[in-house]
Amino acid sequence: MINLLAALLVFIAFHAIPAIGPVRRTLVVKLGMGIYIVGYSALSILLLTWVVMAYGNADTDVVWPQWPWTRWVPLLTMPWACLFLVATFSEPNPLSVSVKAKQFDPAHPGTVSITRHPLIWALLLWSGAHLLPNGDTASIVLFGLFAALALMGPKSLDTKKRHELGDAEWQRLSAATSTIPFWAIVQGKTRLDLKGIGLPRIAIALALYATLLGLHPWVIGISPLPL
Repeated sequence: MINLLAALLVFIAFHAIPAIGPVRRTLVVKLGMGIYIVGYSALSILLLTWVVMAYGNADTDVVWPQWPWTRWVPLLTMPWACLFLVATFSEPNPLSVSVKAKQFDPAHPGTVSITRHPLIWALLLWSGAHLLPNGDTASIVLFGLFAALALMGPKSLDTKKRHELGDAEWQRLSAATSTIPFWAIVQGKTRLDLKGIGLPRIAIALALYATLLGLHPWVIGISPLPL
């Protein structure tokens, strides 16, 4: 369990420190954007591998049993998490964590019509869906910590982006969006922008989902299928 805690703390610190504006800018200036992105991605993969290995080898005790119906929760939830993850890396979104922010059109927001924080919800859906059927201490530490971080993310990101964009621009861009998925649609502030999301993006998300299902027994050692 100590190894898992250490891996999680290093993983979180590695992602939190570069998120500080001056730190990131200094690293980009010294290394160059290309080297920074490649190095950051490579180290992220290595640290994630450490987390997965530490989780698999952690001493753990059962806190609650795995009821059969709970195995359906991640199976039905992860397609949405995959869509939000794909959107994060492919759609312009100046309101949250995103690879690109330019060319965002509030009239055609794509996945942002569902939620302005797709990466946060990908993390929350993944962690929350896996926490329910895995009631052992190692899983509670792993998934519970990521779920807690995801829950704290939206308010912090809204404050940061409002400061970066300015209050008027943030209000203009975020007026037809919501933190909670589909809430802006329910309120009548926007419509589900299926055209903006696009069939290719949905297809990639489903392909990612299928890949994760296929790799799950090999990487985690347990089949994700409920039967």
